[in-house]
Amino acid sequence: MTHLYHQWPRKMASRYRRRGYWLDRPLTHSLEQRAATCGHALAVICGEREISYAELNQQAGNLAARLIASGLRPGDTALVQLSNVAEFYAVFFALLKAGIVAVNALFSHRRLELYGYADQVQPKLLIAARSHELFSDDRIISKLRQRHPELRHHLLLGEGASEHSLEHWLNSAVAHPPQWQPTAAGDVAFFQLSGGSTGTPKLIPRTHNDYDYSVRASAELCALSPQSRYLCALPAGHNFPLSSPGALGVFHAGGCVVMASSPEPLSCFALIERHAVTMTALVPAAVALWLQAAPNHRAALRSLRLLQVGGASFAEAQARQVPSILGCALQQVFGMAEGLVNYTRLDDDPEVIFTTQGRPLCPDDEVRIVDEQGQQLPTGTSGILAVRGPYTFCGYFKSPAHNARVFDDEGFYHSGDLVLRDANGNVKVVGRMKDQINRGGEKIAAEEIEHLLLQHPAITQAAVVAQSDPALGEKSCAFVVSSNPSPSPPLLRRFLLELGIAAYKLPDHFHFLATMPLTAVGKIDKHSLRERLAVHPFECEGTP
Repeated sequence: MTHLYHQWPRKMASRYRRRGYWLDRPLTHSLEQRAATCGHALAVICGEREISYAELNQQAGNLAARLIASGLRPGDTALVQLSNVAEFYAVFFALLKAGIVAVNALFSHRRLELYGYADQVQPKLLIAARSHELFSDDRIISKLRQRHPELRHHLLLGEGASEHSLEHWLNSAVAHPPQWQPTAAGDVAFFQLSGGSTGTPKLIPRTHNDYDYSVRASAELCALSPQSRYLCALPAGHNFPLSSPGALGVFHAGGCVVMASSPEPLSCFALIERHAVTMTALVPAAVALWLQAAPNHRAALRSLRLLQVGGASFAEAQARQVPSILGCALQQVFGMAEGLVNYTRLDDDPEVIFTTQGRPLCPDDEVRIVDEQGQQLPTGTSGILAVRGPYTFCGYFKSPAHNARVFDDEGFYHSGDLVLRDANGNVKVVGRMKDQINRGGEKIAAEEIEHLLLQHPAITQAAVVAQSDPALGEKSCAFVVSSNPSPSPPLLRRFLLELGIAAYKLPDHFHFLATMPLTAVGKIDKHSLRERLAVHPFECEGTP
């Protein structure tokens, strides 16, 4: 698999090792160390279940042993789709132990997304849950196997008494367990998901070395300890709640992760009160709901010390409300699954915390703000973010053409984010070059939705653009030209769902045009469409 992704230049890798960023150890190290030194301590609380470090490590070892015994080998790939349950972490560590490289699909993903990931990694193993609509029966498994004959193994959470029961494989020890071994520390440990700016899902190879550094440094910066109790309310597989510092940072520090099924305020407030949660991470859309609900539930939030907010632009007006209404400190986080993470520091001046997204995690994060020609811009001038460093990847998986567009000759990754940097190095996000919608922290590739809409027999042209929204940050508006009387928005949404798309990607609004505005070279003029929305924000029809 090494040849399918770009690695750090040798001189840079040597420097990262000399400076102690890369320790050449597997991502399983923290769990195994905690299991050995404080195995009785709680690692995960999930509903009524309390799982210790020793138990979590044992479950991961059981599964790793059984997978190797079944014929899987280091470097094989897996497609995983689990919700916010303790089994997510047991599976995550088991696959790391066995050297099986996983893609963790979000639970909201459906057939289209799963096919896209499977087409790229060609998995030999599928792990999913019967509670997901796709896996209520075996039809999707059969279809995946037809597309990928190498997919010989599948395990299902909630399968009951079956040879394919994930619970059985996690909780049953092997009498004579075979040896397992993670992939090398400099090789791919697992794949993260990119928000993406096109319809093709991009996979981000994360190595043990780079991800382990990001987790360790984040845990230290956020002052995690064995007393930390972290509420995982965002999807567990997201980079933010996994590593910034997220659950892996909590495990590194010996704290406890409390699982929440969603960021819904009242259920989360109850968990915070019941389990004395000290910190959590949210996207701005969820923070808005918490701010509305909190005044009547302040007592439930007494243990909460820190709220991290990231994943989308956070309005200053809302940021200033966090300490007074939620009664905790705020930390802004601007990161990406590709690597770079910026944090406001816990001891920063309040104005820095309320008005910026903080500074890079590592002293060796090399950050440039450049124009469209790649020329560096002066401090205080907004431009395109370009970055390289010890935990920023060097190329998307099997994507040479895209890599050539987003990496420059010096190996800097151009993220497409428009940012400015102040004299103290604090970054403020001001926009994006990417043609995507950031709907409450979920990234929606406009091109993907356009291509799917064009599969409808009545639609001849389609353009999807972002529309500003006070609650979610952005919503999506689909402009369409139809050859017949316009199909209704409900029918178009049903059509998209039948194609297998995730519900959060459905256009929030539709607007039907007689003709599509075009540029001088005949391309759809999205700038004109965005201007129309800015002048007439409520003209779109078909609000759900």
